[in-house]
Amino acid sequence: MSQLKAAMIEKFKAHFQGAICLPDDENYDELREIWNAMIDRKPAVIAQCTSAECVVQAVNFAREHDLLVSIRGGGHNIAGNAVCDGGIMIDLSPMNQVIVNPNTWRAIVEPGCTLGDFDSAAQAHGLATPLGINSTTGVAGLTLGGGFGWLSRKYGMTVDNLLAVNMVTADGHQVRASATENDDLFWGVRGGGGNFGVVTSFEYALHPVGPDVLSGLIVFPFAQAKQILTQFARFTETMPDEMNVWMVTRKAPPLPFLPEAVHGSEIIALAIFYIGDPAEGESLIAPLREFGTPLGEHIGVQPFVDWQQAFDPLLTKGARNYWKSHNFTKLTDEVLDVLIEYASQLPSDQCEIFIGTIGAQTGRVAPDAMAYSSRDANYVMNVHARWETAAEDEACIGWSRAFFAKSQPFASSGAYINFLTHDEGDRVAFAYGSTYERLVEIKQKYDPTNLFRMNQNINPG
Repeated sequence: MSQLKAAMIEKFKAHFQGAICLPDDENYDELREIWNAMIDRKPAVIAQCTSAECVVQAVNFAREHDLLVSIRGGGHNIAGNAVCDGGIMIDLSPMNQVIVNPNTWRAIVEPGCTLGDFDSAAQAHGLATPLGINSTTGVAGLTLGGGFGWLSRKYGMTVDNLLAVNMVTADGHQVRASATENDDLFWGVRGGGGNFGVVTSFEYALHPVGPDVLSGLIVFPFAQAKQILTQFARFTETMPDEMNVWMVTRKAPPLPFLPEAVHGSEIIALAIFYIGDPAEGESLIAPLREFGTPLGEHIGVQPFVDWQQAFDPLLTKGARNYWKSHNFTKLTDEVLDVLIEYASQLPSDQCEIFIGTIGAQTGRVAPDAMAYSSRDANYVMNVHARWETAAEDEACIGWSRAFFAKSQPFASSGAYINFLTHDEGDRVAFAYGSTYERLVEIKQKYDPTNLFRMNQNINPG
């Protein structure tokens, strides 16, 4: 760091209302570490914000000194855009308050919150909104990219339930965006990622959910993959909105309800969720058991907050991760055959392929209603490579890319922006599809110099 830079940073530090962390500070490595261990970047300054005013100060400092900017919410994004090299990381994690109004079914959520923070506060009142499946995921990044979860078939995408945001734009101004205020910006933030500014609070519509829901797993042997997946594909086309079934194929973790002999071998798991009457749900689930000969199951009524944390042990921080993703309108025999081919070649014990089922309410919104436009996507497939050492990088990344390429002919338009990795900038326009040109116009208006470019970037040109 040059003396000039050191002097600038000291001046900033003297006036900044939050906390500043520099490379020589004891907690620097802890603060720059994010979920994906493949990302090892070193910002010159970490600005820990405690308020919207802090964010204004950090954005102004970055703009005035032409610094690369990254924004950290939960730090969970696969591409690792939360942290930059040599610039300023605006760390929003201290801003983690959730305010729930149980009378209006509304919640105000700060950008440093995780899903766990939100679920705990909302479920205290028997309320929820569609918001992911892993409690350590950050609310901000998930929402800005579109967002979906177990509740999406009933209540839509996360952005369908977003009512307003407060944010700091590239010029350092605080603005509010909603259907009646800066509506062009509100259109853009609902799927446009962090391209237009730093959101300092989100307002969501909530829905009565739980607090107990019927949910769990049925696990089948991989030898029955084709019959299980074929029936899964047809079943999910006609199930009610209150029901959701996802598919995961991977090597079996040591789940207590599975025979020990199965641990470490390839399996097909159906993850089941129902928010209606449990007795009705049981009758709807019954046909799933007939798809094949289950190795075991664990299904019952449990708190929604517990189900939201069920997959946390498989997604802990610190492993190396690489994803590839496609949207599908329909799961054809051809794509299922490709899936089975690559699921039989998992390069590590932690690699998996999952298919998240959406459709229903997510598809009843017009494609141009907001930036997120993939309304024909009934399924989102994620090829999730996960491993421990750099020596495994080539094999695991190669497997992901090969599967992605071979399954691409059967995919539908668009892509889920939150699942794009750091090397997929060339897919951004494709991911947005018909809304991309309008997003460029909004970017030109609110961030013409592309200050916010550590993201799946919409280049203002």
